[in-house]
Amino acid sequence: MSSELWKEALRYFPGGVNSPVRAAVKPYPFYVSQGKGAYIYTEDGNSLIDYVLGYGPLILGHANEYVKEKVIEQIEKGWLFGIPSRVEIELARKISFHMPSIEKIRFVNSGTEATMNAIRLARGYTKRDKILKFNGNYHGAHDYALVDAGSAASEFGVPNSEGIPQEVLKTVIVCEYNDLQCVEKKLKNEDTAAVIVEPVMGNMGVIPPEKDFLKGLREITSTYNTLLIFDEVITGFRLSMGGAQDYFGVSADLTTLGKIIGGGFPIGAFGGKREIMDMLTPSGKVFNAGTFNANPISMTAGLATLEVMERENVIEKTTYVAEKVTEELERIKYPHVINRVKNMFQIFFGVEKVSNATEARRAKKDVYLKFQVNLMKNGVYFPPSQFESVFTSLAHYDDNVISDTVLAIKKSSELS
Repeated sequence: MSSELWKEALRYFPGGVNSPVRAAVKPYPFYVSQGKGAYIYTEDGNSLIDYVLGYGPLILGHANEYVKEKVIEQIEKGWLFGIPSRVEIELARKISFHMPSIEKIRFVNSGTEATMNAIRLARGYTKRDKILKFNGNYHGAHDYALVDAGSAASEFGVPNSEGIPQEVLKTVIVCEYNDLQCVEKKLKNEDTAAVIVEPVMGNMGVIPPEKDFLKGLREITSTYNTLLIFDEVITGFRLSMGGAQDYFGVSADLTTLGKIIGGGFPIGAFGGKREIMDMLTPSGKVFNAGTFNANPISMTAGLATLEVMERENVIEKTTYVAEKVTEELERIKYPHVINRVKNMFQIFFGVEKVSNATEARRAKKDVYLKFQVNLMKNGVYFPPSQFESVFTSLAHYDDNVISDTVLAIKKSSELS
C-alpha cells in the first residue's frame, strides 16, 4: 500500500522523495506499480488516466510496444560501452534533420546538464560572464538556473535556492517573461553572454509567448552580439517535429533538448551552430564529459520514439486530445483561464489572464489542488502542482480515454 511505502520512504529520502514535485500529491504520494498506454496503475490497485506522462517525455504513452521492442534488442547487445555506437549518430542525424539550427549536438543525461553546459558554452564562446533568464522559467537544478525559477522550485517556495554563492547570483539577470523592454535595457551594456528562454513557459503551468516576443528576442540578441538559447527540453518534438523554433518561425543559436528525445529514458542534449559547438572538448576549450553521455539505451529509445512520431502523425493526434479536454475544462463555472499550446495546457483558477510568472502565482492554488484531487478520485491524474503542464500522448487518442476524461472533469468541477 502507498501509505506504508510512504512511511518507509520518509526514513530514507529527504522529504520522502527523490524529486520534490513527487511530494506534492496529498496527503501523501501514491506509488505506481506499472504503466501502459494512457494509464498508470497504483500499488493500491487503482488505475488513472495519466496526463502527467513523466512530466512530458512519454508522448507515445507508457510502454509503447515499438520502443520497448527496440530497447530490448539493444539490451541484448549491451547497455553501456563508454565508446561510440552507431545509434548516437542515427539519433543526431534525425534531430538535425528536423531542427536545422542544430548543426552539431552533444548528448548528456538530463535537461539540467543540457542547460548547464549550454550556458558554459555560451560564456566560453562570447568571453562574457552574465546570462539573462526570465522569472518563472525553469532551466534545471544547477546554480546558474535556480534564480526566480519555476516548476517545483516555485511550488515549494524556493525559486532562489539556498547554497548558491552570491558571486554566482550576480551573473544572472532576470526579466519578466514577455517583456522585451526589460531585455533591451539589460543587454545594452553588451556584457551578457546569452539569453536563455523557454519558448513556451512549461514550468509555471503553460504560458505562451506573446506575439513577436520570440522574434523580438532574436532581433535584440543579434543587435547586442548575445547568444539566444532556446530551452526546448519540453517543447522539442512536442509543438512540431521542428520544435518551438519551427512552430514560431524563430531560430536560436543554441538549443537544449531532453524528455521526448530519450523516449522515457534519462536524456539531455544541447546543440547549435557549428562554430559554437566546436568550442567543446576535444575540439575546443569548453569542457564537457560524462560516462553515460549518448548511452545506447537512451539513444535507441529516443530514435524509436521519433520514428513512431514520423509515421503516425503524433503531434496532431495529441493536439486533438488536448482540444477535446480543454473544451470540457472551459465549461467549468468557477472563474478560470486555460492556456494551451498544441498538446500542452494548464488551467488557472481565479484569474483572468496568465502571461507571466507573477500572474501565474496569483492564481488560486488551493482551488487547483481541490480540482486535481477531485480528478484523481474520478480516475484522472493531472499534475499535483499548479506550476506544471498537462500533457497528452498518442495513447490518449482513443474515444474511451477522451470520454472518460470528459466525464471525470464534469464530476470534478464543483469547486465553490
